[in-house]
Amino acid sequence: MSSSQNAIRIGILLIVLGFILVFLGMLSSSGGSDGEFGGVLLIGPIPIAFGSSPEITTSMLWAGVIIAIAYLLFARRMS
Repeated sequence: MSSSQNAIRIGILLIVLGFILVFLGMLSSSGGSDGEFGGVLLIGPIPIAFGSSPEITTSMLWAGVIIAIAYLLFARRMS
């Protein structure tokens, strides 16, 4: 099995895992709208963070920076 096939399988596995985590998060919420949310949008290696509070936004920014660094290290290793 080639490395590109492994990368595709890992990518699909991560997407499925993300859907499962979101679904479990929806089940565990109390149904109220007082929860906080946040996310990271990666455009290439540049993270754009958003959130419902400054604390969540900061956490998402740090998560995005870590993901971007991992991406850059992985891309450098593959070339």
